[in-house]
Amino acid sequence: MPKNIQTTFTDEQLAHLKIAIGARQWGNHAVDCRGVVKLFKYRYYYVFLAGRNRRELSLKEQKFAKLAQAVIISSAVSFVTLLILLVLYLIKSALGIDMFEGYSFGIWRWFKALFS
Repeated sequence: MPKNIQTTFTDEQLAHLKIAIGARQWGNHAVDCRGVVKLFKYRYYYVFLAGRNRRELSLKEQKFAKLAQAVIISSAVSFVTLLILLVLYLIKSALGIDMFEGYSFGIWRWFKALFS
């Protein structure tokens, strides 16, 4: 800030300015990744922050957060369920148990070829 501007502030204005600047604390984030990328003659900065949300959410934001949480949990449960079914199928195939005579998904053949 130029000197001539600095001298025009009163003590009261400076006190309010310090309060306003001090109130903008961003806090600590679990993930705080910042950097600069230079492309040709320009420099671009990036910031990636992630952490616990401590803000009060609006009703619309709360609904979206619940929907996102439901999608993530459903995806995780589906993935784990499919993984368990795959392991059970491989165990069944390794033991030589046929559920349907003469029919196979081909997963056991692929699995044996992958690890032999």
